[in-house]
Amino acid sequence: MSDKPEKTERSGRLSVFKTYKLYVGGKFPRSESGRVYEVTDSQGNWLANAPLASRKDARDAVVAARKAFGPWSGATAYNRGQILYRVAEMLEGRREQFVREVAEAEGLSRAQAEAQVDAAIDRWVWYAGWTDKIAQVVGGGNPVAGPFFNLSSPEPTGVVAVLAPQESSFLGLVSVIAPVIATGNTAVVIASERFPLPALSLGEVLATSDLPGGVVNVLSGRTAEIAAPLAAHQDVNAIDLAGADEALAKELEIAAADNLKRVLRPQPVDDAGWSATPGIDRMTAFLETKTVWHPTGSLGASGSSY
Repeated sequence: MSDKPEKTERSGRLSVFKTYKLYVGGKFPRSESGRVYEVTDSQGNWLANAPLASRKDARDAVVAARKAFGPWSGATAYNRGQILYRVAEMLEGRREQFVREVAEAEGLSRAQAEAQVDAAIDRWVWYAGWTDKIAQVVGGGNPVAGPFFNLSSPEPTGVVAVLAPQESSFLGLVSVIAPVIATGNTAVVIASERFPLPALSLGEVLATSDLPGGVVNVLSGRTAEIAAPLAAHQDVNAIDLAGADEALAKELEIAAADNLKRVLRPQPVDDAGWSATPGIDRMTAFLETKTVWHPTGSLGASGSSY
C-alpha cells in the first residue's frame, strides 16, 4: 500500500494530500519497513496513511535519544523553559490545524476540539514554568549529625519510553511528553495507535521550534509491537505506561525489570480526564536524587569533600 494516495479533483484542482512520517533524531523518515496503516475518523472514514514503525525504527529512536541526552540534560533549566515555551508559541500559530485533526480523530465538536488544543498549548507553558523551580521543590539541604553539609539535587533519569494515551490524541500526548523533557530527559514516544496524526504533526512543530533533534522522537504504529523492544532495550532507562492496557502493562513491566528500569504504571484518570491541572508527579517520576556530602568548619577548610 502506498503512503501517497491518489489525488482527487476538488473545486477545479487536485487536492494535495499530506504524507505523515515518523520523527526521529530531528528528521522525518518513513518507516524502515516501508509499511503504513490506514487511519480513520470516528465514523470510519479514511483520513490518512500513517507509518507503521518497526523494531528497527524503535532502536534508531533510542540511539537518537541517547545522543541528545547529554546536551539536553546539560542545558540550563532556564534554557529548557524557554524552549518549551517556544513550542507553545509554535503550536499557537498552527492551532487551526490541530483543532481539525483532533476533531476528526476523536469525533469531537469544534468547540470541544478547541478546548483540548488550547489546554495542550497551556500545558507546555505550565511545564515551561517548572523547569527552573522543580529542583528547589524536590532538592535542598538535609540536616545531619556531624560537621557536614548534606545536599540533595535532582537529576534526569535518561532516555524515557513513553506510551501516549490511546483515547486522548493531543492533550494526553502533551501531558506525558512535556514533564519528561522539562526535567532534562529525552523521550521515545509511541503515538496513540488509533489517533496518531496529531502526534505526527507535533513532530513538525518540534522540528521548527528550538528543541534539539533527538530530544523527542515520535513513532506510530502498533503499540504492543513497538513497545516490546523498548521495554527490553538496555539503553532505555524508564518507561511510562500511560497508553498500555492492563495486560500489555504487565508484560512490559516484566520486560523492563531485566535492566531495572523506572516504570510509571498507568494512572487512573478522574472525571476531568487529562484536562485536570497536573501536579509534579510526572516530573518527579523520572528524576534521580544525587546527594553530596561536604565537611564544614576546620575539615572544610582543607578543601576535602566526600
